[in-house]
Amino acid sequence: MTILCVRFQLPSAHEAALPELLGLLQEFTPVVEALPPDGALADLRGAERYFGRGAVELASVIRVRALARYGVDCVIGAGPGPMLARVALRDARPGVTCAVPEDPDGIAGFLAGRPVSALPGVGTATTRTLDEYGLDTLGRVAAAPLSTLQRLIGARAGRELREKAAGVDRGRVVPNSVSRSLATERPFRRDELDPAHHRRALLSAAEELGARLRALDKVCRTLTLTVRYADRSSTTRSRTLKEPTAHSAELTRTAYGMYESLGLQRARVRAIALRAEDLGAAEQASHQLTFDPVDEKVRRIEEVADRARAKFGPRAVMPGRLAA
Repeated sequence: MTILCVRFQLPSAHEAALPELLGLLQEFTPVVEALPPDGALADLRGAERYFGRGAVELASVIRVRALARYGVDCVIGAGPGPMLARVALRDARPGVTCAVPEDPDGIAGFLAGRPVSALPGVGTATTRTLDEYGLDTLGRVAAAPLSTLQRLIGARAGRELREKAAGVDRGRVVPNSVSRSLATERPFRRDELDPAHHRRALLSAAEELGARLRALDKVCRTLTLTVRYADRSSTTRSRTLKEPTAHSAELTRTAYGMYESLGLQRARVRAIALRAEDLGAAEQASHQLTFDPVDEKVRRIEEVADRARAKFGPRAVMPGRLAA
């Protein structure tokens, strides 16, 4: 057991603590990969030998230190590789580290009954396609002929999926740091089922991010959506924008697109968060000119609205759907 996948339970007011929490992991190993907005991978191969403890024991120490220093609890999955650790994280709970067995038979047994969507990187479309042919668990995918999978989802994707379903983990932890970003979160007073309320929260969050980016003369290249559910699980999607922007309308369209791609059906949503990542200077960003007068008009209105908000407060000008 050498890899930990850690998700810190960070409320929106404490998201700035993530770099410090990554520093806590680096006290055990220099091989730490940030997984914004609230997670990380840590390779403990050297730490196990140095401290004379297994990864599960070290996970308990990490959890206690995160609570003692920052008041932040975490859930931790452990496995022989990054992919397996991320799958284990789905079953982890605060105070209980979920660990994947290290032997091949144990790994196969751990994965066999899990849905295909449990694998990182397997999206809704792939899952739906496989479900239509009865390949709804990783055990069935691992037992299916390779030619069948390749015919259904493509040659390369089929080969990689079959390997992962069989427990072959070729990933590695790539050390990095948290990129410069801005984030905002919209919690609901109660678990929210109504998609209309979800979209209003997305609109509000995108409007705030756009205003903050423009105030800093920044643009973002990537937008990340995190949806937190009533059972404390969450789903994260990221999308690279067509061009770096701080335009609220474009951020909103992208956020709506990511939300629709989740295919939520009466999901009990506890909070929705948006993060603008890969920030750069607005003066160095390029913008594709168009002959659409509506787009130019919207951008001019946005500039006027920013000036009004700066003078009279953030609620001086807002979309009609939020004013209601």
